[in-house]
Amino acid sequence: MHKRTKINIAIFVVLVGMACMFTAVVTDHWAVLSPQMDKVNETCEAAHFGLWRLCKKYIYISSENYVEGRGCGPISLPGEENCTYFRHFTPGQDAEIFEYKTQKEYNISAAAISIFSLVFMMLASLCLMASCTGGGKGRDYLLKPAGMFYAFAGLCAFISLEVMRQSVKRMIESEDTIWIEYYYAWSFACACTGFVLLFLCGIALLILSMPQMPRNPWETCMDAEPEQVE
Repeated sequence: MHKRTKINIAIFVVLVGMACMFTAVVTDHWAVLSPQMDKVNETCEAAHFGLWRLCKKYIYISSENYVEGRGCGPISLPGEENCTYFRHFTPGQDAEIFEYKTQKEYNISAAAISIFSLVFMMLASLCLMASCTGGGKGRDYLLKPAGMFYAFAGLCAFISLEVMRQSVKRMIESEDTIWIEYYYAWSFACACTGFVLLFLCGIALLILSMPQMPRNPWETCMDAEPEQVE
């Protein structure tokens, strides 16, 4: 396969990863929480949240939807929903919203790291556009920083995912929590996909932009015939 074709495939895949990561950052279905449900034909309160806001949903559990020993839900059932944005940089209500004091700190960390991921994606995209619109072969060197920035964006996405996972785990394990069940939803899956695609394709772009390896054992990389990306 021609080198330019490989680069084009890597660019396409990394664009998919960027779309997945951006979708994850702006949506609020990272995790779904459910309290204990002991009675049928009553309204219970489930919740889902992301990096920026928490949504509580009041769901009526009929006898058809009730499963003994299970929590409130599923979240896809109809019900009234109330969403509240986290006030990340002002003191006040976050601990009360989550009923757990350290939750705000985790969400601040996850949100800040996700912003770093978006910044790295923007820097990488600028390098990539400059490389593709250079009007010649002299700007192929910009693929190297583009690949590095995409890989850094993937690493930031991974750290944000881990911080969010620890956030949910610690909240569930708290003695003061009302939530007994949880699962990670589609926004979390988008972030996972974004991490994998950004990191792997960033490394791939970095490797593809490297100079051609010597074909003979007595050559050095500097002596090898340069390979241009066409």
